Amino acid sequence: MPHEGGEPYTDRMMSRRGRCCAVGMVVAVTLPLAVACDSGGSGSSGSSGGIHSTTASGSPGPITVEVNQSRDQYGKQAIQLQLTNTTDSPLTVTSARLQSRLFEGDISWESSGGGLELPPRQPKSLPAALPAANCEASTDESTELSVRINYSAADTAPVEENTSASDPFGVLPRNASELCIASEAAAIATMVLDPVLEVAADGRTAVVRLVISPATPGSDVPSLTIESFEETTLLAQSSAAPWPVNVTVGAAQQELPLTIRPARCDPHAVAEDKVGTLLPLRVVIGDRKGLLKIAASNDLRGRIYDFVTAACAPAG
Repeated sequence: MPHEGGEPYTDRMMSRRGRCCAVGMVVAVTLPLAVACDSGGSGSSGSSGGIHSTTASGSPGPITVEVNQSRDQYGKQAIQLQLTNTTDSPLTVTSARLQSRLFEGDISWESSGGGLELPPRQPKSLPAALPAANCEASTDESTELSVRINYSAADTAPVEENTSASDPFGVLPRNASELCIASEAAAIATMVLDPVLEVAADGRTAVVRLVISPATPGSDVPSLTIESFEETTLLAQSSAAPWPVNVTVGAAQQELPLTIRPARCDPHAVAEDKVGTLLPLRVVIGDRKGLLKIAASNDLRGRIYDFVTAACAPAG
């Protein structure tokens, strides 16, 4: 069965999901990365109450950082900064700011109160919205990610630590690529799912229509190719009416009918759905290839949930 949202997850991520104490959503615990900082980084030299800055050197720092992403965040252009306190005492974090050449600005989390406590030897996942992608940068993230963390221990002055982070699942390159694909596609055409859902007489399949409107009507406009449509964990194509492939999108108005059926009928299919109505398109725009995600409107999403529930109900 395909992964929700178009392959953002691995078995390793899902099998450890319950072990992480998250902010906003519980996600997978991953192996902490030993990061380097000045061994005096948490000291209290300087004026009382001031923030002291440390830089990466040769000894492990007290907080490790890993990039992750939950299913819910995948459809919202957000990620998680997973921080692990490697010490035997609580630490209080007030902000974390990650820098990547794949994005125009910092990927930031800021405390809304007096800070977030990191218990000893435990990770917490901090939600962070993604800024605009730097589409001129390569999505091969081979350079070290830089993170600036403001934190304090009990009875010590706040510390600003500059350290590194890991992205073992390629969250940042994947999201940057998809943001750039979406931006370039929008310059060619607007693609939306019609809110009307046409349910078959037997209730087992339905048709949703992808409406394509050129951004600049005329004959001399750039084009893109929809190589294929990907199934989600909630929706699959019908063998009797497979989804189209290699569709050229350019100057012409188009409507593509997509016959859908439930991809799963377990009791939690609708109740636990996060991005099952986020339809992934494999597209090619010039030299760029990747996923373009088309979200169902609130009205259509409700109709799809009703359809899946009814189609999965026992006959008779």
